[in-house]
Amino acid sequence: MTAKEKALLTAKAAVIKALAHPTRLLIVHEVSLAPRNVRDLTKLSDADITTVSKHLSILRGAGIIGSTKRGQHVFYALNCPCVLEFLRCVIKVMTSVTNDRMRLLK
Repeated sequence: MTAKEKALLTAKAAVIKALAHPTRLLIVHEVSLAPRNVRDLTKLSDADITTVSKHLSILRGAGIIGSTKRGQHVFYALNCPCVLEFLRCVIKVMTSVTNDRMRLLK
């Protein structure tokens, strides 16, 4: 494996890792529906504002969400809607694994 190939795999893993938390998945879902600020997301997530801010920072760092300032508030929105297709694929994998396991139990 070349250094370039390794760097590409590492970058891909960073994006996937950024999605690998229930609260971050909730944030991705919510900002895919409409731009949200940190207070909106805090209310929806049952987490404190500091924790939600850290999750937002991870998602922004991975390039999954972006932010815009409106007055005194920062609103977050989905940068790459294609991530929703990836999450739909995850559900298909989960369904497939469940079906395979159910067949084994029969």
